[in-house]
Amino acid sequence: MELRDYLRILRRRWLLIATLTLLVVGAAAAWTFTSTPQYQSTARVFVSTSAGDSGETAGAAYQGGLFSQQRVTSYADLVGKSRELAEWVIDDLDVDLTAAELLDEVETTVVPETVIIDLSVTDPSPTMAQALAQSYATALSDLVRRLETPAGASVPLITASIVDSASLPTVPVAPQPVRNLGLAVVLGLLLGFGVAVLRELLDTTIKSPDDLRETSDAPLLGTIGYDPSIRTEPLVTSLASHAPRVEAFRVLRTNLQFVDVDTTTKVFVVTSAVPGEGKTTTAVNLAITLAQAGQKTLLIECDLRRPKASLALGLDNSVGVTTVLVGKVAFEDALQEHSVSGLTVMGSGAVPPNPAELLQSKAMAEMLTRAKDRFDTIIIDAPPLLPVTDAALLSVQADGAIVVAAHGKTTREQLSQAQDRLAQVDAELVGLILNMTPSRRRGGYGYGYGYGYGYGYAPEPAVEAPKGKRRNKATAQTTD
Repeated sequence: MELRDYLRILRRRWLLIATLTLLVVGAAAAWTFTSTPQYQSTARVFVSTSAGDSGETAGAAYQGGLFSQQRVTSYADLVGKSRELAEWVIDDLDVDLTAAELLDEVETTVVPETVIIDLSVTDPSPTMAQALAQSYATALSDLVRRLETPAGASVPLITASIVDSASLPTVPVAPQPVRNLGLAVVLGLLLGFGVAVLRELLDTTIKSPDDLRETSDAPLLGTIGYDPSIRTEPLVTSLASHAPRVEAFRVLRTNLQFVDVDTTTKVFVVTSAVPGEGKTTTAVNLAITLAQAGQKTLLIECDLRRPKASLALGLDNSVGVTTVLVGKVAFEDALQEHSVSGLTVMGSGAVPPNPAELLQSKAMAEMLTRAKDRFDTIIIDAPPLLPVTDAALLSVQADGAIVVAAHGKTTREQLSQAQDRLAQVDAELVGLILNMTPSRRRGGYGYGYGYGYGYGYAPEPAVEAPKGKRRNKATAQTTD
């Protein structure tokens, strides 16, 4: 991964990183401010050889210093491990501690290249820490004297002298709020960024035009922003003329004009890889936007399994595609007009038991031919590509398919499989629409209009009307 990839992850996952950082800092703060303060007292012990006579040479003194340095490490280690020494201190002070507990409170450090031992004791009580450190230093001095006095002699070879008595601590050494919280911030950031990178690597959903370009060679026709109010106001006719979502569909309409410029009448199938990506509302609003521009536009509701386009427009779908295909109603009699936009609509008709067979029938081809004679642009709302084959079959009879991908939902694998479905029947993929893009990505998807909108930036999405479920009894398959 390159630097820009990490920066993109940081921009996308900043909320996750911040949340984990706050959690770590909160846990560290809770531990820090609920921990019992610990005080540390230190006594300093000087280890040396016994003084010789005045005629002692410099070489002998040097040898004695080396001998002391060799011994001092052993005594420092002995302090932290000797149960006998710990029990002596406990008996001396008559404290309610076990030898193991006291050894956990003791720490010894040898000052580098010296014969000085720093003996520290940590305890919740400052006076107890001082008493224990002083007692330990005294006990060490006595122990060294006993161990280093040869049998029959009265003068030890090595002495341990207390040069600094244990002091009374006034400031706790633990917990350290500044250090703990600082380390928590660093650890939280590292943890958060690590989790963000891991999620990014495991997350294969499409979140940007770059992701689309990496998955498909088809052009991006437009982006539609996310809007939680889409379920109550799905149509662009209910919005102000300069609302961001309206502008986004105008951009989509403009880009669509450059597809097959030599073709007089254009037929596009609007579909998606899987359900719930907003293909129906995208198809409806695109058709409305085309009609508002003065084009003679027909919206055909060819999702014969879960028809929702007519419902979104407030029209009756009891008569439509299926009734025309079986010859019960004439083509012209099945057309309805959406009075607000002037859009001509053909509903789905009754839900048939065999949608795929009807859509690839000769009657369907003849119906599209008649539609081309009357309209400039025909938008076909088709089912998703992966669950059923209907959209692929329709795309063969049209000028191509427009695939809607939902930001953060459609995966690269799903989009790739949808393209494969179209390629298997030699249908053309006209372009892609990135739907439900987050509004916070201002200007992230193209050039700005100069009026507060970015190309494709629209803080409202085109999503499908409220979901319902209908079970096709003939196929025993629940469609979404």
